[in-house]
Amino acid sequence: MVLADLGRKITTALRGLSNATVINEEVLEAMLKEICKALLEADVNVKLVKRMRENIKSVIDFEEMAAGLNKRRIIQSSVFNELCKLIDPGVKAWQPVKGRANVVMFVGLQGSGKTTTCSKMAYHYQRKGWKTCLICADTFRAGAFDQLKQNATKARIPFYGSYTETDPVVIAQDGVEKFKAEGFEFLVVDTSGRHKQEESLFEEMLQVSNAITPDNVVFVMDATIGQACEAQARAFSEKVDIASVIITKLDGHAKGGGALSAVAATRSPVIFIGTGEHIDDFEQFKTKPFVSKLLGMGDIEGLIDKVSELKLEENEELIGKLKQGQFTLRDMYEQFQNIMKMGPFNQIMGMLPGFGADFMSKGSEQESMSRLRKMMTIMDSMCDQELDHPQGHKLFQRQTTRVSRVARGAGVSVRDVQDLLTQYSKFAQMVKKMGGIKGLFKGGDMSKNINPSQMAKLNQQMAKMMDPRVLHQMGGMSGLQNMMKQFQQGSTQGHKRGGGGGS
Repeated sequence: MVLADLGRKITTALRGLSNATVINEEVLEAMLKEICKALLEADVNVKLVKRMRENIKSVIDFEEMAAGLNKRRIIQSSVFNELCKLIDPGVKAWQPVKGRANVVMFVGLQGSGKTTTCSKMAYHYQRKGWKTCLICADTFRAGAFDQLKQNATKARIPFYGSYTETDPVVIAQDGVEKFKAEGFEFLVVDTSGRHKQEESLFEEMLQVSNAITPDNVVFVMDATIGQACEAQARAFSEKVDIASVIITKLDGHAKGGGALSAVAATRSPVIFIGTGEHIDDFEQFKTKPFVSKLLGMGDIEGLIDKVSELKLEENEELIGKLKQGQFTLRDMYEQFQNIMKMGPFNQIMGMLPGFGADFMSKGSEQESMSRLRKMMTIMDSMCDQELDHPQGHKLFQRQTTRVSRVARGAGVSVRDVQDLLTQYSKFAQMVKKMGGIKGLFKGGDMSKNINPSQMAKLNQQMAKMMDPRVLHQMGGMSGLQNMMKQFQQGSTQGHKRGGGGGS
């Protein structure tokens, strides 16, 4: 069973608890049976499932529970906590230190996606403002250096490797010395893999590790091999001091439960997960947000981090215009660019409460992105006067020849241009309403800055603008209001934390 199905089945079991008129031993047993069955089908280790069941039952004592206690909430909370314990070894993840060289060595079997993951991690830190580089010390697999070189060139990451040197220890040492001398902060070293655990692989790994003394050894684990991950991870951790784990291929097709539960057994925390083939199909792993997302509860913290990376609060010109109730076509174009920067569309959708990771298939994600790009192409064909007009759609209504001119320039139909203008008109209405709310752009807790009637109006306005199917998926008006509350709480936490460094 793939992870999306696992999330759905656990959510259904918890919903059965909510629908029950009386909460007793029988109801608890039925719910636990469903959850345990789902976990086993997702390839989670049977011993861990058994322990989880026992832990939940030990917390819930119906005889000792006071009559006024909310039994549903206590049971749901204990299920959530135990799911977190399943995939969290309780070990603090390693963090790089800005301003000095951090050497990260990657180990794992051949075919686990190690080389691609090296590039993804270097790219992730590069986007966060770190000076990153890649070193290919894999001399075993033909084409390894070519693959790393291709990935690095595409992402504009400096790299080092050799077609003539056959000793991986020499390459790793030379590469690390070179990039340290050039002041690089994040040095990623890719090492050889094998088809199976061989003594020669472990010996080579140990020699490279002794030569470069890495700050962090990352074990790359393929989610598709299920429970075999556990034996594999143990074998690697016995040879080198593994500090972190990255799970690859954890997209819609992988069972994943085996890989996730293997991590807790090896006492090494997961730091990232790979969710696809593209360089930005890479998510920082945090246990509670991951479980929340799995159960369709969203990952507000992750969404706040994504938005804060865009540094929208520094765009004083846009915020000033919004406060005056202005929003032009150019402003909309810039917001579309921001959405593109935030990463894969379905990843962002998965962070919203009420949207499971499976809410959008890859097909509809590509359709959404291509629709966005098409709108941007149309706006590329507009002149400055049209883009900067305070009421762009009215300008086009008054002078209809502008519509056909833009359609010809963008290579689209007149209908496409009219659809864009309708969308802009709706978008501008909502944004102007938000801009007119006093206190929306103040720091701190939004709920304290905005009065309840304004918040209710804003929720209604958002509900009108949304696709009815999406609104239904979120649980109607009450679901939307709940989401807004979570956004407010998330933005408050983000404000207190003070934004991202090299997390």
